[in-house]
Amino acid sequence: MENISTQETWKFPKDFWLANLMELCERAAYYGFFIVLTLYLTDIVGFDDKATGVVAGVFFALLYFFPPFVGAISDKIGFKNGLIIAFSLLTVGYFFLGVFHSKMLVILFLFIVLLGGSFIKPLITGTVAKTTSEVNKARGFSLFYWIVNIGAFGGKTVVPSIRQGIGLEYVNFFSSGMAFLALLLAIFIFKPIDSSGESKKIKDVVNALVRIFKTPRLIILTLIVAGFWIIQHQLYATMPKYVIRLLGEDAKPEWLANVNPLVVVLFVVIITQLTKKYKAVTVMFIGMLIMPLSALAMAFSQSLESITGSMVSIFGWFNMYPLTIMMIIGIAIQGLAECFISPRFLEYFSLQAPKGEEGVYMGFSHLHSFFSALIGFIMSGFLLDKYCPDPHTLPAGLTKVQKAAYYADAHLIWYYFVAIAIVAAISLFIFKIVTERIDKKKS
Repeated sequence: MENISTQETWKFPKDFWLANLMELCERAAYYGFFIVLTLYLTDIVGFDDKATGVVAGVFFALLYFFPPFVGAISDKIGFKNGLIIAFSLLTVGYFFLGVFHSKMLVILFLFIVLLGGSFIKPLITGTVAKTTSEVNKARGFSLFYWIVNIGAFGGKTVVPSIRQGIGLEYVNFFSSGMAFLALLLAIFIFKPIDSSGESKKIKDVVNALVRIFKTPRLIILTLIVAGFWIIQHQLYATMPKYVIRLLGEDAKPEWLANVNPLVVVLFVVIITQLTKKYKAVTVMFIGMLIMPLSALAMAFSQSLESITGSMVSIFGWFNMYPLTIMMIIGIAIQGLAECFISPRFLEYFSLQAPKGEEGVYMGFSHLHSFFSALIGFIMSGFLLDKYCPDPHTLPAGLTKVQKAAYYADAHLIWYYFVAIAIVAAISLFIFKIVTERIDKKKS
């Protein structure tokens, strides 16, 4: 592996860029699948909203919990072999989700995708960590996050054409194809990275997890940041069904979700550079202050229609639904908040790791998403069932007015997430004050 410069620079080793290219393919596959998963589980497989929330919540929670344990296996078999296994599992899992639609088989192949995704996270983030230095680590992770969002944007851009053109279940074949492309890169181009002396046993991973839970500062911050991610997960848990059920089958929630990675791609590197002199917690707090405005904008989506009517003219160029406008504004605010929170949280987490244990600690850097996915998706299922029900569950023969009555309070869903965002922001403010006082006393 090439030597890493001790000077702050935008130049990184070849392994850094190749890892990011494979991550771009994997993210396109993942987010193309992710954005329609709840629709797939309900419309194709036949789960109701509540069951869909539980299945999707457990799937995504475990996807963020398993990586450190699977990473211990990767340490033994090597980075290259780990990537080959990971992309093979993803290719097979996505493909058969497109072929079989019975509930038990879908859960089986979701588990295969889960295992493949669990291999990817520690391998890719570990490569980024190993190919950056203390000097350019923040830059490296901001670039990594930028490329991740390019992949997310690309995947979600393609999906509506597949879903509306040939069928929702065929999205899985797109994801399988992207995973297969990454598999070819792993087999033929990626060179093994020396990981000698860094092999971890499952016991070591468990011990590290216990130490994280015994480190109040780290676990409390993880739980606070989970509040942000509970709302962020609603782009995939709630928003697709919310938009389609209120606007109709011709709506493209995938394109609305793309506002988030677009904002991140445009601003994450700039914001990281402008705020690099400030403490990580201070920068994250700025993002937390922004976040409640996101859910509030989404909650205002139906209220705006009562003011403007069913369509709003955008500078006389074209018309948009009021709901679409407020979704775009809300999702853009989410993306902006993410630019402040996510890169600096990854940096903070990596710097808290004891020397020699960076890899296993970074595996748990997404622990916040374990809690937020479990809570956020299950909440979503119950809230959708109450305020924005599946049209197939409504009584037959309803008039348009009668049907609309079932969705009159759909916007109330977002007020639950406004409350969560406010609590998270207040909690981070208290965390910031307390930790700064403790550090001041120690110094």
